[in-house]
Amino acid sequence: MKVNVISRSTDEYTKERSQDLQRVFHNFDPSIRTQEKAVEYVRACNAAKLEKIFARPFVGAMDGHIDSISCMAKNPNHLTRIFSGSMDGDIRLWDIASRRTVCQFPGHQGAVQGLAVSTDGRVLVSCGTDSTVRLWGVPVSTLLEEDVSSDKSAVPLETYVWKNAFRAVDHQWNFDRFATGGAGVDIWNHNRSAPEQSFEWGTDTVVSIKFNPGQSDILATSASDRSIAIYDLRMGKPAAKFIMRTRTNSISWNPMEPINFTAANEDSNCYSFDSRKLNEAKCVHKDHVSAVMDIDYSPTGREFVTGSYDRTVRIFQYNGGHSREIYHTKRMQRVFCVKFSCDASYVISGSDDTNLRLWKAKASEQLGVLLPREQKKHEYNEAVKNRYKHLPEVKRIVRHRHLPKPVYKAAATLREMTESRRKKHEKRKAHSAPGSIIEEPLRKRKIIKVE
Repeated sequence: MKVNVISRSTDEYTKERSQDLQRVFHNFDPSIRTQEKAVEYVRACNAAKLEKIFARPFVGAMDGHIDSISCMAKNPNHLTRIFSGSMDGDIRLWDIASRRTVCQFPGHQGAVQGLAVSTDGRVLVSCGTDSTVRLWGVPVSTLLEEDVSSDKSAVPLETYVWKNAFRAVDHQWNFDRFATGGAGVDIWNHNRSAPEQSFEWGTDTVVSIKFNPGQSDILATSASDRSIAIYDLRMGKPAAKFIMRTRTNSISWNPMEPINFTAANEDSNCYSFDSRKLNEAKCVHKDHVSAVMDIDYSPTGREFVTGSYDRTVRIFQYNGGHSREIYHTKRMQRVFCVKFSCDASYVISGSDDTNLRLWKAKASEQLGVLLPREQKKHEYNEAVKNRYKHLPEVKRIVRHRHLPKPVYKAAATLREMTESRRKKHEKRKAHSAPGSIIEEPLRKRKIIKVE
């Protein structure tokens, strides 16, 4: 006769110390655990609800400017430093960790419209409506720096005066050149007081300009005549151009896929394009209810942040049609500039109420050092939510957001207008000859002409 006996060593379940957790043995045979999916579904619902409970995205505000903040720039060589420029000509360097001003850069007599930092983080380029471009030496921070003083003021290394006002500036990756946008596109060198190259393609004022992070000789611009143009410095002439129905306020290249860029448009949408195929957008990102003023990609390239005239900040997936997060406060006014931090953990916004605001990129993320058990718990909750995200209850909890009343009402009005236009188009098509009305998707409909 054969007898099966369960035998375990006492070392497997005996605690070594009184503080240790009691080891529990699980049998993962699905025939034994018939309620496993039901239990996991309840855990997914609870994880989604807990995420809402612990969502505290706002970290703090940085005040010091006395006018609207018009532009910002990240220091690629320093994680916790960011530059901001305001409409009264004031430029400040901020320490995000302490949320205080490190240094001021006085000199501009009008609004500062553009800021850019060299790749090595040593030179700051600023331009404004006073028709000047100024180069500044960025103060070097040390690890032993204890007192962050706001009394320090910098003196410009160079000041270049030109014949037009400037609206945008961007620095070339890994080189000593930078580009400015205004009446035209001008390419400057750190060591020359006049532009090396100038481009004009029948455009009106250039309002934004961005160098490609992969091909440093390629840059994209948007102008107030609703055009978006791509220039190649090696060719010495413009490479491509297309015109949209409404103006593009800002452009940002995807750092992980440098052939793609996203345009923040005046019609409250963002449009992602492949630079090799400009006759249609890859994706249309909707949710804002007013003009999108600025856009910036995360260093991971998987999402981007936008700031809008409707006083909200939204975070989108790079291929998602709708935002995954919306940030707003009662005091925050029109958002003119937004930036992702260099480690993709935070979002910084600058608005009309003279404040910079620091937000968490993930609203419910726990700050500080996590214990291994806490880290495993967060990972398990994310996995369970991801597994059951398609079910109605989990989807409803995850997607729900509280909106300010003006945004909520404006969104309802926009939906009503869109539905009205759709019905009108269907009736017109029904009463027209077959094939006389051609339907175009929104990705193509917003582009008028490609040159």
